[in-house]
Amino acid sequence: MKIAILHGPRDLRLEEEPLDTSQLQPDEIWVETRISALKIGTDRGNYEGAEQVPGAPGYPRWVGDSNLGIVRGVGRAVTRVKVGDRIVTRQPHQSEYITTESASIVKVPAGVADEDAVFAHLYALSAHCYHKAHFKPGENVAVIGLGVLGLGAVAVGPLFGGRVVGIGNSPLRLEMAQRMGAHATLLADDPDLQAKLHEFTDGAGIDLVVLTANPWPAYRTAVEIVRPNGRVAIVSLLGRGEEPLNFNPLSMQNFYIKGISLIAVSGPAGYLYPNDGPAPMLIEDRYAADRGAAHIISLMADGRLEPKRLITHRFHYTEMVQAYEMAYNREKAMLGVIFDWQA
Repeated sequence: MKIAILHGPRDLRLEEEPLDTSQLQPDEIWVETRISALKIGTDRGNYEGAEQVPGAPGYPRWVGDSNLGIVRGVGRAVTRVKVGDRIVTRQPHQSEYITTESASIVKVPAGVADEDAVFAHLYALSAHCYHKAHFKPGENVAVIGLGVLGLGAVAVGPLFGGRVVGIGNSPLRLEMAQRMGAHATLLADDPDLQAKLHEFTDGAGIDLVVLTANPWPAYRTAVEIVRPNGRVAIVSLLGRGEEPLNFNPLSMQNFYIKGISLIAVSGPAGYLYPNDGPAPMLIEDRYAADRGAAHIISLMADGRLEPKRLITHRFHYTEMVQAYEMAYNREKAMLGVIFDWQA
């Protein structure tokens, strides 16, 4: 099997590794990859050697975590999938692999395109920005950062009942946000940004900001535009690869006096009802990663979500280094990126 391994900053290599599929264990599943997706923000940071995320493995390490493949073999005890099923997993960029039934697996129903389903987990994270921030239908939402993750937040917001404005730094990204369902779009450096948001919300203000961009100026915009007592759901890795701050991120004016909540979109979301009783009274985590991804795929099946509209580049897997270099160079025209492993 072929797998992409990062040996150091900007040192990505496609390598051959053995994979014995002849004797699967009872709970094992053999999967052949059809396509995998590049998460430009996170994957670019890893590729360029930006500040390491706590807990991340050292070099050499695999890359990627959005993989769509077809089941080619199953162990005798496997019941969740069968040979021929398409599944989405969190596996890296690789041509095939063996996983277990207890690992992250989401089945893809007939009628959902590969190029939509491969983004299921990423869109589930976009949706989790709403869950973790206790979003309520009817709220005004601003999404800052219009990469794939941010555009996912733009796309799911209206489905959840939000009125969404996309804020970015590129007219091309604003156009894409409009295609994904934003009610309005604005440039982050618009001198009339506050006035236009006031008009957009009819004076009510932005209830929730979803922040997907890493740079500190994006954070500053988020805390400036959110209404008093509003929330900022932070799914970005703030300051990663940035110069030291030239402002106070928790200034009295934008934090304490406004009474805002800064919410890290990591870990489980809260529930409206107590969840501390004995089984079977415990409430299942409806926002767990695989369940969230399954919900996203159900919206794709209904024709309500179409992430493949974000795809700007399709590469053969042998061109992966070229794709990562394009991401490293911050090419604005690059958004959704797919690697084809079938040819």
